[in-house]
Amino acid sequence: MSDCLFCKIVEGEIPSNKVYEDDRILCFHDVDPQAPVHVLIIPKKHIPSLDDLQEEDADLISYIMLKVKDIAADLGLENGYRLVNNCGEDGLQTVKHLHFHLVGGRKLTWPPG
Repeated sequence: MSDCLFCKIVEGEIPSNKVYEDDRILCFHDVDPQAPVHVLIIPKKHIPSLDDLQEEDADLISYIMLKVKDIAADLGLENGYRLVNNCGEDGLQTVKHLHFHLVGGRKLTWPPG
């Protein structure tokens, strides 16, 4: 999608501080971190939100979920972490491209906001 910030990052039009990349996903540091470790994990395929997932995306979402533990381990999050998805306006989704926030590196509190 030509006007999507994250699609532009995937295409290399906008630089990012990459943590992990393969042919299906990209993980990079958040520009406004809320914890010592705060990265975004996005599919390279443009999907606006969780609400827009289709049956054909099941393998991709499973793949992302299975990669989370590897990315967390690579980032040294051995004491735990939080994986967050903001969906829709009330969920405070600011970029309309499916993404997951992986945060950790300190004791996290609840509720988050």
